[in-house]
Amino acid sequence: MNDTAGTSQSETTVLQSAMRGLACKCPRCGQGKLYAGFLTLAPACDRCGLDYAFIDTGDGPAIFIIMLAGAIVVGCALVVEVKYQPPFWLHAALWLPLILATTLLPLRAMKSLLIALQFHHKAAPGRLIDREK
Repeated sequence: MNDTAGTSQSETTVLQSAMRGLACKCPRCGQGKLYAGFLTLAPACDRCGLDYAFIDTGDGPAIFIIMLAGAIVVGCALVVEVKYQPPFWLHAALWLPLILATTLLPLRAMKSLLIALQFHHKAAPGRLIDREK
């Protein structure tokens, strides 16, 4: 264990949590590895012991990446089509690598960013409130 593991998350700013997320580090201590593989989460932090069982990002990171990558690729493809009108095979040669680069490269960082923000804000599943009438 280290001395930063004892730091409470209320002392951590949103910017610090976001930077820990972008670095793919533990959301609590900022030093342990978050992933065991490319997108496979480790079971727990190897530094502070935080159990990663609470993590549930769902499709959030993929949706953000798809929307951003779609805007970039479609915008570029439209500009190239209007200005140069290349054949379809050239479109495929240009945009398939760009699609792969704009979706796969930032996916890991986006997932860990959402995990860090989920931890910082103590996000939990919604619960119904039993109200007396």
